[in-house]
Amino acid sequence: MLRISSTAARRTRAAHDELWCSAQRCRRFISISQLDPSIRDFTAALARKQPAFSISPNSIRILSKPPQFYDLLLDMIRRAERRIFISSLYIGSAESELISELRRALHEKSSLHLYLHLDLNRSTRPGASSTAKILLPLLKEYPTRVHVSMFRSPSLRGLLAKLVPPRFNEGWGTWHAKVYGVDDEIMISGANLNKSYFTNRQDRYLHFTDQHGLAQYCFNFLRIVAQFSFKLLPAEGSSIIQPHSYVQEDYVLQWLDPHTHPHRINQKAENAFTAFQSSHLQPSTLDSSSPPSTRDSNHAIIFPIIQAGQFNIREEETTFTLLFRHLNIIATAVRTRPLLDLTSGYFSLYKPYQDLILGSPYVDCKIVAAAPKANGFFGSNGISGRIPEGYTLYEQRFMKAVKKAGRLWKDATGGGGQGVQLSEWSKKGWTYHAKGIWLSPSPLSPPVLTLFGSTNLNSRSAHLDTELSFLMVIPSEPPAVSQRIDSSNLASDEDADSSAMSLRRGFAEETERIRCDAVPWEGGRRNVRFTTKLIVWLVKGML
Repeated sequence: MLRISSTAARRTRAAHDELWCSAQRCRRFISISQLDPSIRDFTAALARKQPAFSISPNSIRILSKPPQFYDLLLDMIRRAERRIFISSLYIGSAESELISELRRALHEKSSLHLYLHLDLNRSTRPGASSTAKILLPLLKEYPTRVHVSMFRSPSLRGLLAKLVPPRFNEGWGTWHAKVYGVDDEIMISGANLNKSYFTNRQDRYLHFTDQHGLAQYCFNFLRIVAQFSFKLLPAEGSSIIQPHSYVQEDYVLQWLDPHTHPHRINQKAENAFTAFQSSHLQPSTLDSSSPPSTRDSNHAIIFPIIQAGQFNIREEETTFTLLFRHLNIIATAVRTRPLLDLTSGYFSLYKPYQDLILGSPYVDCKIVAAAPKANGFFGSNGISGRIPEGYTLYEQRFMKAVKKAGRLWKDATGGGGQGVQLSEWSKKGWTYHAKGIWLSPSPLSPPVLTLFGSTNLNSRSAHLDTELSFLMVIPSEPPAVSQRIDSSNLASDEDADSSAMSLRRGFAEETERIRCDAVPWEGGRRNVRFTTKLIVWLVKGML
């Protein structure tokens, strides 16, 4: 429990203990009275800007291993009744079991629809095993019930688009959102649909059950993006080819908007994303006329966050700025120092985020990056084999900035410490792809906030890729006795309190699992070749 000054306490209460999710404009009632003081004002401010969903901790499950992710995905597909909606970078060429399960579900349930949203450049690489080609049989068998959209970044265009080889065209931006949903059930991860992500490539995975609002939000988000994406169709039977469409030997990538060139979708995308988020802040979308139950006040709150820098959508950046602003205000009024855990498999921290961390002397930060051998590009042929070395260069630059700011980690007697610490994740035979943050009010308390989803928290995620992430805040205080209406509710209230604390402990265990395979950063001893430095300079924010 944080002790705050009377002035800070009055400021917190003035921000309202209970907030009608975004005051007059929001979708749903949100209670912030049970949130930790370190994030109470922040949550109130964020709810005025972002859509929000209140979710019982009992409906949230944290998975820890790649096989769990794969097994649950298959189980979800088998349970689907109305819709399967999947967003990923691509589907691996060896995923015959996954394709078979999708086919079986469509065969057994005649009203089931399948919606896939993928990255065009990654999914149409030359060869018989491209994602586009392995999906063609499903499109032919179920032409009215299988819908495949492929997003292509408009940043690569003109002569350059013709000259850049297929393996490198992703450098100008990808569709990066990872959503795995069926009916009213969803799983959010950073993982793609490829064998390594199911076996030995570590990521994060959060599963939500019976969540119509959140599931519908994710589904609608994908349908919005489909409006400025290509539609995959078999070449056979596609007699009418719209302008700007791609025609291959056995498939067509149909462009559906004849009035907008696919290289000039920026304004359309910006308008669509802005309107979409605004529509989830309208009072008509949720009944907020009745007061909350005590059990509702113990719900976690989830804020979807879109980051699409090339379309001028920068919700992740504004969220980070808002978070650190409020953390710094609270930190000056309390004795306990918040701890921010941060991880990224591709650690080249976006400069504004670096400045926020280094400029917050009362917020300690522990960072876990991928060791070179845990980078997915380690051992690759050609220029891509230099990518792990490029991230070492970024890490060296980051640690120089940490030292210059006087924020190098200092261990404290009896455990703990202060400052900024960088470690590297290393596990024999594994690669690392996890990303996100966890915020704890103190080093000894479990997290009360986490960011999860697709963002790598780097310049590429900020400017080039299209990302969908989620920020979750979790209650930390039981409701006051006066809120508990009558004694018959005491047992259920205690269960709600327990489930919220169990969820917080689950996130604490998640960070501990990551740290268990982390060792002190050794990048300062590694040599980065001049040619690698030149490559990093040439590609700039593409890593």
